[in-house]
Amino acid sequence: MNKRKGILLLIDVIFLAILIFLDQMTKHFAVVSLKGQTPVKLIDGVLEFNYLENRGAAFGMLQNQKFFFIFIAVVILAVIIYVLGKTPNQKKYTKLHIALVLIAAGAIGNMIDRLRFDYVVDFIYFSLINFPIFNVADIYVTCSAIYLVILLLFVYKESDLEFLSLRTKKFRDVK
Repeated sequence: MNKRKGILLLIDVIFLAILIFLDQMTKHFAVVSLKGQTPVKLIDGVLEFNYLENRGAAFGMLQNQKFFFIFIAVVILAVIIYVLGKTPNQKKYTKLHIALVLIAAGAIGNMIDRLRFDYVVDFIYFSLINFPIFNVADIYVTCSAIYLVILLLFVYKESDLEFLSLRTKKFRDVK
């Protein structure tokens, strides 16, 4: 690994740590300020803070499947580490790094909750559309996953992502 690649990966790790810290701090404040309390209305009829212990996934699916969620998070993190390690040291891949680090931060943030509490602390509620209660880690994952899809569909060409191919160059060139 060259020096530039090492610095780029160090920046990823620092960015990841900051994001996880922010997620965990917001959840800590939710536990301290909201648990056992009535919801706090930020914008009446639109947005409120409402404490919830979520033992499932989005929309309450797969309740009490802690080990399944941890397994999925570990697999996602392994893929992200692989991709970040293989990504070339070019400026055009900065957006990819950002998207993947955000997804990793969200996965780790919620995995920390599952390991510590057996549930994920959720507290942000859009009452206007009765959207499921969520947290900062969920925002990381959702927004960055959408961003990643946009990058893959509209920004990066197939040739930009050849570094991810498991085939050797010799076999990629054979049609």
